[in-house]
Amino acid sequence: MAWENHTRITEFILLGLSTDSKVQAVFFVLFLGIYLQTLMGNLLMLLVISVDFHLHTPMYFFLSHLSFLDICFSSTTVPKLLENLLSQRKTISMAGCLAQAFFLFYTGGTEACLLAVMAYDRYVAICHPLLYGQMMNNKVCKRLLWGSWSIGFLDALLNILLTMNLDFCEEKPIPHYSCELPSLFPLSCSEVSINVTVLLCSSLLHGLASCVLIIFSYTFIVSTILSISSSTGRSKAFSTCSSHITAVLLFYCSSFLRYVMPNSDLLLELIFSLQYNVITPLVNPLIYSLKNNEVKVALRRTLRKYFQCPS
Repeated sequence: MAWENHTRITEFILLGLSTDSKVQAVFFVLFLGIYLQTLMGNLLMLLVISVDFHLHTPMYFFLSHLSFLDICFSSTTVPKLLENLLSQRKTISMAGCLAQAFFLFYTGGTEACLLAVMAYDRYVAICHPLLYGQMMNNKVCKRLLWGSWSIGFLDALLNILLTMNLDFCEEKPIPHYSCELPSLFPLSCSEVSINVTVLLCSSLLHGLASCVLIIFSYTFIVSTILSISSSTGRSKAFSTCSSHITAVLLFYCSSFLRYVMPNSDLLLELIFSLQYNVITPLVNPLIYSLKNNEVKVALRRTLRKYFQCPS
């Protein structure tokens, strides 16, 4: 793994979001609030889905894992961001930087696959309702879930192993708040064309394959919904998909632009990165709770069960 090439540099400097101490204080309060709300929102989703038997269905099985992924995704970057906002030396160790890049790619890749699986689940539920229990049984759901985690892991492992063989220049800081692969490549003293090509190809294959599955699923879903004669039935069918479509757009648009068109503009990179690293994990629980009547009813039942004062 050519670790001897890395011994001459032990840490990176993260430039972060701002060098102004007053702005950093504002950012610390802002991102601390966002992170705490992210944890509470996703943990509450996990609690509601686990304790309410009405939500023990494939759709909510996948949604619970999406909430877990969002916790992992946000926790990979935000705690270090908060630490650096309070520190004079905004550094991260070489091992910590590579680990952060790996887990960002791992959780992000897994989430992309999981969103595609959730689209397939909606396709089966709406287009083949009589076969739903058979096609989405417990064994199939677990295989789809572990397939998502496995693809994300292998994709991340391939890219991070190639990155570990690079030499890095000590005098170049990372113009970012986290260690993402597109931000690391410009710092290398080695030839990075292979790394860039592999990152681009793996991101395109991974992202496009997931996108194609989502597009095909929703093409058939929309066709089936439009053929429903009852306006109430159409409205109910669309409502079960609207939350997922919103989550897909939030995640895919920003992450695709970040990894497929890297290093185009620093400000845009930071905006796209904050969108899928920080904002998407925050709003996903809100999207699925505010737009889903089943979740809202289950949430009220759970809150009454655990937090209602005895009379």
